[in-house]
Amino acid sequence: MPTWLALFGAYLIGSLDFAFVVAQAKGVDITSVGSGNPGTSNVLRTLGRGPAAMVLLGDLLKGVIASALGWLAAGGDEVANQPLVWAAGFLAVVGHAFPIFHRFKGGKGVATGGGVLFFAVPLVAAAIGIVWGVVAKVWKVASVASLLGLVLTIPGVLLSGVRGDSLIWFAAMLVLIIWRHRPNIQRMLAGSEEKVPT
Repeated sequence: MPTWLALFGAYLIGSLDFAFVVAQAKGVDITSVGSGNPGTSNVLRTLGRGPAAMVLLGDLLKGVIASALGWLAAGGDEVANQPLVWAAGFLAVVGHAFPIFHRFKGGKGVATGGGVLFFAVPLVAAAIGIVWGVVAKVWKVASVASLLGLVLTIPGVLLSGVRGDSLIWFAAMLVLIIWRHRPNIQRMLAGSEEKVPT
């Protein structure tokens, strides 16, 4: 598979926003309810657990499939320290945040980034998933769980042997997701961040 096709495909896959799709199937414009964010947490708050689970699974799979495209383009050998795996994963998160199919107005990219981790460093992803679940259960604030999980991915990825260009692409993905959480961080500092049912 040509590198350009894998990377372009990764962005297009990322642009398929399952929050829009699932909400529209229920007759709801997800950008006009709750926080307005087309992501799992807002779907959970406004439409319930079933639709939220579908969105979460779909967004995770985007990261997995996009990373797999990068892996195939690289020849299908190294995974954890393969730059194309992380570059494709980063572009999937870019697609989720700025989807071409939804006027470039997308979500924050946590689940899609999680899918990238599941493909590249599955043990790290599993550990972060457990941490996310515990923190979300205790604090009932998804953004707190997400931001803590993002910070904890750093030592996990380093211990997995990710270095060089792969580490740069991973860092770019991390920075983008954190940058997309700016409104959540502001609300957390103000004590007004919305809780989610757990």
